[in-house]
Amino acid sequence: VDSKPQVAFAGRSNVGKSSLINAVLNRKSLVKTSATPGKTQLINFFLINEQFYCVDLPGYGYAKAPRSVVDEWAPMIEGYIRESPQIAVVIVLLDIRREPDARDERLVEWLSHYGVPACYVLTKADKLKRGEMAKARRSITKKLGLTAPPLLTSVKTGQGISELKSAIAKRLNQGPE
Repeated sequence: VDSKPQVAFAGRSNVGKSSLINAVLNRKSLVKTSATPGKTQLINFFLINEQFYCVDLPGYGYAKAPRSVVDEWAPMIEGYIRESPQIAVVIVLLDIRREPDARDERLVEWLSHYGVPACYVLTKADKLKRGEMAKARRSITKKLGLTAPPLLTSVKTGQGISELKSAIAKRLNQGPE
């Protein structure tokens, strides 16, 4: 991989990563979506308009993958974060219906520790009523110690997609820190 900036997408298995990447890039099926969580087991790089790489990191957590593969994911993801100076931003996806767990917390810690810019995004916002959405957003922000509330998104309704595209464009235009 060359020195073009990278926008990495990280999150738990089944968080809607592939669908969100496709929505953000206006592609129907650049990234294969699957009903089976844990389908992405490698770090996949997609060159977008010859300008930047979209990096699809394997989901962590529940996966119908061999234990040995699951155990390799954390070091693989941390290694990528630690050794990739071209990362413009890591888009951290969290399912709005799930409490963040130790793996989500570890990812937040790694990004902070390595000084990697992050953008936190809550997926599947259409699954909750407005009041539940606000409550979940506050709870997740607090639990992960975030300085700003995560973006609310829904691939189904299109909510938050343009805001996420803007956040990514802003990061790409700033270049690496």
